[in-house]
Amino acid sequence: MARRGKKKGRPISGWVVFDKPKGMGSTEAVSKIKWLFNAEKAGHAGTLDPLASGMLPIALGEATKTVPYVMDGAKIYRFTVAWGEERATDDLEGGVTQTSASRPAKEDILALLPRYTGIIQQVPPQFSAIKIGGERAYDLAREGESVDIPAREVEISRLDLVEMPDDTHAVFEVECGKGTYVRSLARDMGRELGCFGHIADLRRVEVAPFTQEDFVTLEELEAAWPPLPAKEPAEDGEEIVISARDFPARDFSGIDALVIDTGAALDCLPQVALSDDQAHRIRMGNGVILRGRDAPVEADEVCATVRGQLLAIGFIEQGQFKPKRVFTAG
Repeated sequence: MARRGKKKGRPISGWVVFDKPKGMGSTEAVSKIKWLFNAEKAGHAGTLDPLASGMLPIALGEATKTVPYVMDGAKIYRFTVAWGEERATDDLEGGVTQTSASRPAKEDILALLPRYTGIIQQVPPQFSAIKIGGERAYDLAREGESVDIPAREVEISRLDLVEMPDDTHAVFEVECGKGTYVRSLARDMGRELGCFGHIADLRRVEVAPFTQEDFVTLEELEAAWPPLPAKEPAEDGEEIVISARDFPARDFSGIDALVIDTGAALDCLPQVALSDDQAHRIRMGNGVILRGRDAPVEADEVCATVRGQLLAIGFIEQGQFKPKRVFTAG
């Protein structure tokens, strides 16, 4: 039987609400954050295009178990539409496919917005991660294929016109659910207004339950990062690599202070507080009887805590809490 290799990195857990800069891909961002924290495990809660900036929640360690709850959270985007051109990618990256000399009036835009709120049918962009016949749509599009992507149901809570800095651009803010493509909004509004349009700027400002107050920038992370030990040059000019046992442990306290507690991602769930004895049984994979006059009897999904720290996610059946996911760290 093969031996399992020792995990590399620190067992740190929690959320980094990263303010992703333009030009950085989501996978690249996760790798950077994982390296800065020297974390064992990291993952993001929803891709953000390289041309977009803003909130990319990144989970470390045990927080990766809570990623689905953040991915399901409402999102707020602020975006600028450039009128007069439709592009292959529905943003600045693609080539121009349609043009128009027409420009929309403010009244026409405002009259259109109610048709893009509520539960609507939306066709994702040709350049998207949607799978068609087992292949990503963007892979097919790069090969020159025009694919028929079926419309999907998405929910848009609000869509506001923020400003019109000139007759060629309009700035919007949208609050929407999982699976909504802002690029599709720009494309579809441009077509309905008869002037075509594409995304000129896109920034994600919120992913529930996180807000702009939780943002941390790359500059802040790098300033708090404990530097690696210096390499000493040998007499012949070659570097001597110093092993971990040759220098004191690095102090990560500064950068760790920028991490949000794992349980913050579960604000959407009801909570039950357990005793130390009950927590021990949960960690062994067993259910526990919830006692007390106000103890819930049935619940599809709840979050259990002990001493204020996240313990498990589970359900309640006939007054008994049964764990589905148990956390080793809060």
